[in-house]
Amino acid sequence: MLSEYLDKKLRAARYKFLKDGTYFAEIPGARGVWASARNLEACRKELREVLEDWLLIKVQSKEKVPGLSIKVDRRSLVRHG
Repeated sequence: MLSEYLDKKLRAARYKFLKDGTYFAEIPGARGVWASARNLEACRKELREVLEDWLLIKVQSKEKVPGLSIKVDRRSLVRHG
């Protein structure tokens, strides 16, 4: 589920080649998720790491994540015995 979400967001990423010879990337709808690097592959890798951190922070703080719904089986929360 999380891998699918990350892959979907990364496919929507926008990349720019800047005048200084570096790459810049951002993900629409994921405020603050951006990366920059000297080459495209490094930029993609950094963007994925930033997106993963962003997602963990959102989930930990119980904020709504656009395009992701987490379902909890409440039966597993009940103690037996």
